[in-house]
Amino acid sequence: MKRTSRISATSRRVALCAVVVLAATSASVAAADEAAGPFGVTAVVGASPASARVGALFGADKTGSLSGNHFCTASVVHSPQRDLIVTAAHCIDGVGDATELVFVPGYRDGQAPYGVWKLGTRYLPDGWAHGQSEDSDVAFAVVAERDGKRVEDVTGSNRFAAGVATGATAVTVTGYPDSREVPVSCTNRPVPHSATQQRIDCPEFTGGTSGSPWVNGDHEVVGVLGGHEQGGSTPDVSYSVVLGREAGELYKDATGD
Repeated sequence: MKRTSRISATSRRVALCAVVVLAATSASVAAADEAAGPFGVTAVVGASPASARVGALFGADKTGSLSGNHFCTASVVHSPQRDLIVTAAHCIDGVGDATELVFVPGYRDGQAPYGVWKLGTRYLPDGWAHGQSEDSDVAFAVVAERDGKRVEDVTGSNRFAAGVATGATAVTVTGYPDSREVPVSCTNRPVPHSATQQRIDCPEFTGGTSGSPWVNGDHEVVGVLGGHEQGGSTPDVSYSVVLGREAGELYKDATGD
């Protein structure tokens, strides 16, 4: 399972084969609700306000040497407290207490341009907490204040949107492969895999990309890479839980609504 390789030091250092390394042009990062392509192409993401909302997860003991030590992806979603990230449940369950993890938004080449943020309370759906159901592989975590600021005030955020029909629009998936020190992204249209799972064809989304947000043209997170086979058994097809009632209720729990 490609997503579980996130915890292997050897796997983190395996060369990422055949990534299409493109300049981050307006075409390659076209708004996800536009019909213009290219679709299904994976490209390195340039630094931008939008990419600042996506970051990598690390163990807190790696903050002194970030390079090569990230293991999953997460992203900032809007909340009244302005302190919430979303990721895959398998990324933050069974790794240790949330206080032992940190989130680095906009991570690039060993640097933390928007700071290193400690994770606090984690929110896991019942379906995951009581059986690790692949149909419940989504989670939220509260991020502690840093220098009197909250993470959303520094990076901005996307909105979390449960109940959006699979494939209603194309989405852009952005994540951090274990073997790269920059994020990559790909835009394509998801399709149903089952009533509870959706999939997307995007090449070279290898270990470390679990938790990557699927963002539509309205800046809504409508998927989170994970779910079936913890995100997929091959690097070219990735999965997400269909964000339905359970995900919506979890978001309400995490935001206190």
